[in-house]
Order: sequence, then structure tokens, then C-alpha cells
Amino acid sequence: MENNGNGVIVGNNTNINAPTTITIKGILGLLMETIDDAVSNEKRVISLGMGDPTAYSCFHTPNVAQDSVFNTLQSLNFNGYSPTVGLPQTRRAVAEYLSRDLPYKLTSDDVFITSGCTQAIDVALTMLARPGANILLPRPGFPIYELCAAFRHVEVRHFDLVPQNGWEADLDSLEALADHNTVAMVVINPGNPCGNVYRYKYLEKVAEKAKKLKILVIADEVYGHLAFGDNPFVPMGVFGETVPVLTLGSLSKRWIVPGWRLGWFVTTDPCGMFREPKVVERIKKYFDILGGPATFIQAAVPRILEETEEIHFKRTNYLLKKSSDICWDWIKEIPCITCPQKPEGSMVVMVKLNISLLEDISDDIDFCFKLAKEESVIILPGTAVGLKNWLRITFAADPSSLEEALRRTKSFYQRHAMRV
Repeated sequence: MENNGNGVIVGNNTNINAPTTITIKGILGLLMETIDDAVSNEKRVISLGMGDPTAYSCFHTPNVAQDSVFNTLQSLNFNGYSPTVGLPQTRRAVAEYLSRDLPYKLTSDDVFITSGCTQAIDVALTMLARPGANILLPRPGFPIYELCAAFRHVEVRHFDLVPQNGWEADLDSLEALADHNTVAMVVINPGNPCGNVYRYKYLEKVAEKAKKLKILVIADEVYGHLAFGDNPFVPMGVFGETVPVLTLGSLSKRWIVPGWRLGWFVTTDPCGMFREPKVVERIKKYFDILGGPATFIQAAVPRILEETEEIHFKRTNYLLKKSSDICWDWIKEIPCITCPQKPEGSMVVMVKLNISLLEDISDDIDFCFKLAKEESVIILPGTAVGLKNWLRITFAADPSSLEEALRRTKSFYQRHAMRV
């Protein structure tokens, strides 16, 4: 892989069907290098690029989570290998946790513990891969899906999310995309990178459309319950009796522990398609070659899920609502960016970049690299998530840092604004 000079990473001529677009972490690394090279710039770096709330002191991991991990480690009972599919008590706890929001009960057999949600994505794509297979992915979306699909030789077909319609898709358009080789569609809710939270009625229509197309739904719910707008979070598994759903999630965001890499791959499928012996055996065999989370982290999960107080979740959502309001208000002060919808969930929002108002900025990538170099502010170019000349802003930051970053962005606009 090499840099083409514009911050975009292009693929080389290998035998691996690697995608030509850069990953989020890759481009954020390049943006940080740009700041490091700007030796005359003494401003502190403010990153609104990575969805890692631990970077800011206003977001806290609940005490029970830390205590639970400390106790399991200190017990010396969890220093060995765990079963490759996860500790039984961990699988049972996740099943009980997710079942709280479902009209049916999951069992521990439905749950497989993964090293973060990223590994859960890889498992889902691997289980569905077969010669000629294709998958329907939202645009904009989370680029790890494209990366995993490329390595599994699964064709990607994008369906567009409509910003003026709450980032919902035109579901009728899926019929033109899907064929007999289509294996699944992906729904990310709450939305990354859009900051939306889908309505119950929309998700119900998604389930009905997937049933009609005879495909599965992969429900990426890593931001599950981080909803602070008018729409409550509704897990896709609610519609599991209509269409089989693979639910992917993790502790990362809701418990403010992304570095713990504790995720899950769950067959929310009350009709039992995934309980067929051959299917279960195939999943288990794949987990035999994976390295899951640390055993002592897994062992802490039951207590974490059972004893985390509601005040922790309410506080996190309050902070996210407050910071999203700040972001929304500041966006209005920067003429070259507009936001089609106020964020209602997750930790990120998409804003449209108007290049015509800037005299020496060629596109979103150029904007982000020059912003990093001149103002030490990191924002993710929309190209990284599938939308050219858009930007993804992470608002999971303390108010003072968020305001300072957007104030600098406004100054950057004023310096580069098209002269009349």
C-alpha cells in the first residue's frame, strides 16, 4: 500500500482482493502525521475523528466495570484459556441482557463472544461468504464491512441513505440491487457515521423487505441505546420472527471501554435457522481459529451487565446530547458546512462540505489535511465512509474542546473563503 500524495491510500498489485480505499484508522493516522510535520504549529491537537470517548475526561467508565475486572483478575481463576466461543457465564449474561428488549428469550447458545464488534463483523461476513455472494451495504457506512467483504471475496452493492429522510434508505431500490446471490443487508443503528436513530416503522419495513428478498439482516448495534433524540433505540432483533437477524454489538461505547475489545455475535433468530446442527458446527469451527477477548475481561461481563446503574447510561446520553447540541449550533456558524439532520444518537454526525465557498480547497480530503496542518483539528473526510465532499465529526468530546475545535474550523473557513 502507498500514499498517492493526496492522503488516499491505493492498493498494490497483490493476489489479495484488497480494497483501494483507506480505513478510518489509517486516514486518521495520516492526519496526525500531518500535524506532527507542522512543526511551527503549537496548538494542542483536538481530534474529532475517532469514536473513542475515553480521550476526554467527561466520559467515565462505570466503577462496577473496573471493579469487576479487577476482582476477576485478582481471583487468579481466569488466567487460562476460555472456550473459543466464550465463557458460558458470559454468553448467558449477554443473552439475558439483549433479551430485555426482545419479545422472545435468547439462550447462551445464540451468543458468541468476539474481540470487539470488528471481529463480529468479520465472523458475519465469513459465515455468509460463498462463491458469487454479494451483500448490500449502506452508503455512507462503516468501511470495515468493505474491507472484510474484499478479503472474503464477497461483492459489495451499496444502497444510498437519504440525508433529508433521517438517513433512511429507499427500500424499494433494494430490489434492483439484490439477486439470487445476495446473502444479507447491513443496518447500522444508531447510525455510524450519520448520528441517526431509526424509527420502529422503518425497521419493520426493513425486515419485511429482507423477508421478500429472502436475505438476512446484519444489525450493527455497537452504539445500541446511545439515543437521545425523539426516536428510542429499537433493536433489529425485535423483528427476528419476520427475518433472521445477526446482531453485532459490544461493551465499547455504552460502557466507555473500547480498548477492552469485548463484543458479541448473536443469532437473534427465534425461528431457528441458525440452530441447524451444520450451521452451528460451522460457526463453532470458525471460532476455533479466532482469538477472543481476555478471559478475565469475559468473566467480568455478567456483573457489569447486571449491576451497572442506570445513572451511568443517563449521564452518558446527557453528555452526548449536550455535545451534539454544541456541534449543531457551531455548524450553523461555519458557512461551508451544513448538517441535514440534528444528531439523535451514537457519537458522530455527517455534514456536507460546500467546496464552492472555498478558494483553494479541492475536496473533503484536502480540507481535512489542511485543517489538521493549520489548526491541529482532526475531522474525518466523508470519502472514508463513502460520501465525497462530506465530513464526519465525532462530538463525543468535552464541551470546551469541542467548541475550541469548531472555533478553529470557523477560522480556517474564513481564511480559505472564496473572495468575491
